[in-house]
This record gives sequence, C-alpha cells and structure tokens, in this order.
Amino acid sequence: MTRIAIADDHVLVRRGLAELLREMDDFRVVGEASSGDELLRLLREDRVDVIVMDMNMPGPSGLDLVKSIRAEFPRLPILVLSAHPEDQYAVRVVRAGAMGYLTKESAEADLVVAVRRVASGKRYLTQTLAASLLDALDTNPDEDPHAALSDREYQVLRLIASGMTVGGIAEHLSLSVKTVSTYRSRLLQKMGMSNNSEITRYALENGLVE
Repeated sequence: MTRIAIADDHVLVRRGLAELLREMDDFRVVGEASSGDELLRLLREDRVDVIVMDMNMPGPSGLDLVKSIRAEFPRLPILVLSAHPEDQYAVRVVRAGAMGYLTKESAEADLVVAVRRVASGKRYLTQTLAASLLDALDTNPDEDPHAALSDREYQVLRLIASGMTVGGIAEHLSLSVKTVSTYRSRLLQKMGMSNNSEITRYALENGLVE
C-alpha cells in the first residue's frame, strides 16, 4: 500500500486528486495539507510514502518547500504538480530534489502513472522535461543569462515580471524587503540590466512568465 500526502491550497483540487488516487486499490491518501507548514507537520506526524504537492501555497512553497522536505526526509519521493508550464520551473524543481513534475493539465491522465513511478524510486520525466534537463547541462550561462541565477534570484525575477512590488514579493516569500532588494540587485547585475522594465521584457521574451 502506497501512503500518499496531498498538498494544495485549493480544496477542490485536493479533493479531485484524492478521488483519482483512491480509485487505485494500492493507494491510500493518508493526509491533506493546504500550506507548506501544514504539509511539514503532516509528514512529522504520519508515515508517508509519496508527496503530491502544488508549487504555490501559503507559507514555504515551491523550491523552498522541496528543499526543506529533502533536508528533513531525504528518501521521501516528491511529485510536484503545478499550473506552471514545464519550461518555467520544472528543471529547477527536479534539481532541488523532486522526483517528478506534472502540470495540472495532464494530471488526470498521468497522475497515477507518475505516483507509481516515483514511489518505486524512479524519476517521472516527460520527454519535454528530460530534454530540458539535458539542455540545462549544456547551457552556457553567458548565452542564457537567467541560467546563472540562483533559485531565489530566479523566483524574484519571475515575481517582478508578473508585476509584484518588492514589498509584495517580500510578503509572498516570507522575506524582508531588504533581502528581496538584495536579490533584485544581484539578478540585475548578473543579467546586465538596470530596471524592472528590462526584467519584465526579458522574462516575457524568454517564456519565463505566462
């Protein structure tokens, strides 16, 4: 029996995922969480074999949450389910320690296969993601400036490009305004830019935001 924890801040999404998984005789949904903090508490209180988690939730989320789980539960497989297209976050999520990445558009068709694969200790990679990972290994940061950014700098870039202010980003990431401003300064320097307009234009031209 594969014991599964589901984390998503939308209750209808959680219910839909749980219904899909409960149709399988060898799956058992042992808990649900609506935030990163709730998920961490659940993992500390109950035995879980696989996590199915959204990228964006209140509290620690996305890359930070994946890294926190990997640090505390290094053998626990994580399957990230996200509304973001693969080319925006998937490579970084897998590098952070997730065993697979699935878009919500394909969840109904592929979720069961993905959970079974990561539960067996194997990665779940679509052909697109596998190709992106290979490309990332060959990426020259001088040719692809955002590839040289740290995960946090990349998060800040995408949030700036989506129209968020430094204060809004600080609240979203649970950081101080000063810290976010430092990340912004670093990414501007690394990418040879001078303002948010250039960041936004670059992100749109390179498909880093919808």
